[in-house]
Amino acid sequence: MPSEEIAKYAAKLDPQRAAICASLQKSLDAGLPQATSRLWHAIPVWFVGENPVVGFTARKTGVMLMFWNGQHFDEPELEASGSFHMAQIPYNDASEIDEGKLSRWLQKAGTSIWDMTGERNAFVAKRRAAKKPRPVAKAKAKAKAKAKAPTRTAKRKSARPKAKK
Repeated sequence: MPSEEIAKYAAKLDPQRAAICASLQKSLDAGLPQATSRLWHAIPVWFVGENPVVGFTARKTGVMLMFWNGQHFDEPELEASGSFHMAQIPYNDASEIDEGKLSRWLQKAGTSIWDMTGERNAFVAKRRAAKKPRPVAKAKAKAKAKAKAPTRTAKRKSARPKAKK
């Protein structure tokens, strides 16, 4: 099923970019047999566990192959991208794909995995721990005061003179 989604993604493209996507899909499936693939944020991505490791996206004139932990691969052909660990390489034609290099990068992608999910969960936990909880007594007093305070409509009604019948 996921391969069908990715094939549909490529089928919507012009023949040149579709050929690049098809070649990459075939190589990624073969090079990462332990990975699962699916469309994620509208692009084809391969996951090991819950963590994305490689994906590609169609650009105006080609396809960008992205490795989520690629900056740690020590591969000069992969360009750093963004403020995290992403590295990428553009392809304008399927003939530009070097299967030997791609195979080496996929081996690294399958073993050098950035634990994005764990890092995000640790960040959220740290942020929550840093927030100072309000003392219970103050919170209860504030809730009581709020409950006793008249609402705006109640204030308006009491300020109006009663109409004569």
